[in-house]
Amino acid sequence: MTVVSALLAACSGGMSVGGGSPSLADANSKYGFRPAPQDAGGVITVWVDSSRLPAAKAFEKAHPDVKVKIVSYDGGANGSNTFKTKSHLYDRAGSGWPDVAFTTDNNAASWGSLSGTGALAPLNKGLVPSSTLDGFATGALAPCTVDGTAYCLRNDLAQNVLWYNKSLMDKWGYEVPTTWEQYEQLAGRVAAEHPGYIVGTAGDAWTPEIYMWGSQCPANQVTAAKSVTVNTSDPACLRAAKLLDRLIANRTMSTLPLFGPEFAKEQGGKVLMLPGPSWYGGSVFQGALGTPGGQIAVGAPLHWRDQNPPVTGSVGGGAWWISSHSKNLTAAVRFATWVTMHASFDGKPAPTYPAHSAAATQWLSAQQAGGYYAQDIAPPLVAAAGQVWPGWGSAEFSQEALWAKSVQAGMVRGESVESLLPAWQKAIEQEGQVLGYRVRTP
Repeated sequence: MTVVSALLAACSGGMSVGGGSPSLADANSKYGFRPAPQDAGGVITVWVDSSRLPAAKAFEKAHPDVKVKIVSYDGGANGSNTFKTKSHLYDRAGSGWPDVAFTTDNNAASWGSLSGTGALAPLNKGLVPSSTLDGFATGALAPCTVDGTAYCLRNDLAQNVLWYNKSLMDKWGYEVPTTWEQYEQLAGRVAAEHPGYIVGTAGDAWTPEIYMWGSQCPANQVTAAKSVTVNTSDPACLRAAKLLDRLIANRTMSTLPLFGPEFAKEQGGKVLMLPGPSWYGGSVFQGALGTPGGQIAVGAPLHWRDQNPPVTGSVGGGAWWISSHSKNLTAAVRFATWVTMHASFDGKPAPTYPAHSAAATQWLSAQQAGGYYAQDIAPPLVAAAGQVWPGWGSAEFSQEALWAKSVQAGMVRGESVESLLPAWQKAIEQEGQVLGYRVRTP
């Protein structure tokens, strides 16, 4: 679950980056690039992580006429950049590319679209029907769109919402907050009236993707393929940092890792609210914490009062990429579209919220049918899917890794988040420069 590269340009409009054109670009081609000689009956090689393996096997079972070689790898998890590293090796060797690859991040467009590589196939130049692309949630393809060209099909979304324990909220007579200001006020009441209960967590590397991104903090504004603007001293960053510090001080904001044994043991049963991504429902409450059914509900993502329209952040969401070197583009497109347009595989729901709107509707129905949630979770999740702020870019460096090194480590020493913002700024600047970015600062 990392943040990723190049600039995001929503397919429905918005900003775009000058990422350069693939070396195989061909305006006269029906696909927008020069494809390799095609072999319609050839084997396609598909790279998947362990979580997407069931989807690949389900496709193989449902399409016996398509020859598929499934290769398991880390999916680029934790900023490994395996897809990028191996693709560059194959570029030099002139062979070896997978036909389709899944990544847990969305940054491949930052390097796969640059002149001199041509590693990724443009999808919206004729390769994938516009009717298919239009079926994805608003802005879903933005992280992999460069200069109006989309290079991926998003597998899943990780839009942030407000998870809360409805049973406790009702019992204590609390109203579900809709703004960060209301959220902080309620946290004060919780600290005084029910000490020990928490309303959020700040002990993980994805903390900035919830609180900073949702505050529209300009710490990660990728304005071109190799240009990023960073200003962690902006008021939007400061208000989020101060919020975290005040809630940490009154002990309603946990600083323990969410999936660590200490959190489950010490605070897992005392979660009143938890701002976070769509996957918290299954992975955190049903999985790591084992919260009993009938308690958990979802509220609209929190926003600051001056945000109009409201926006939210995102923690993860993977993507499927098709190689421009594929010798069986028909089968590659068939695979990528099939796995993104399905909400379940062999009778089991996909593990995360699908990026394709029709699949998301089916997925949400299955979640409700399971009877775990205290009320309908669909409306806030569907709304939040289209509210992710596009100003938080997707650079080659991992914001999660930089936050862990510059802020999280300081928090462990007892330093405030606000005091660590300059260190975060410096870490982003240095990493960007190492990777060849033009870094703009205040």
